[in-house]
Amino acid sequence: MILGRLSEIPLGEGRAYAVGDDRIAVFRLRDGSVRALSAICSHRGGPIADGQIDTKVVICPLHLTAFDLTTGCSNGDQPPLTVYPVRVDGDQLILEDLT
Repeated sequence: MILGRLSEIPLGEGRAYAVGDDRIAVFRLRDGSVRALSAICSHRGGPIADGQIDTKVVICPLHLTAFDLTTGCSNGDQPPLTVYPVRVDGDQLILEDLT
């Protein structure tokens, strides 16, 4: 499933996309790779796509908990975020089959 264009996400930022009833945050890391997680914080419902990122974590803008971009696990005792398989094909962000 095509989510959008890679060029719509500046390096070091994220964007949220609606996929059915889910919201998925896609991050374009400064090393050029992309990661995708649930766009809603598992703790307080914060907008994860608006969080600060580096190459390993995203920090929730509401409560400053860090979530690993590869596993979705938090650095504390918060429930993990769902990780989604995403890839780039040309300028297209492709969400892999979730089944």
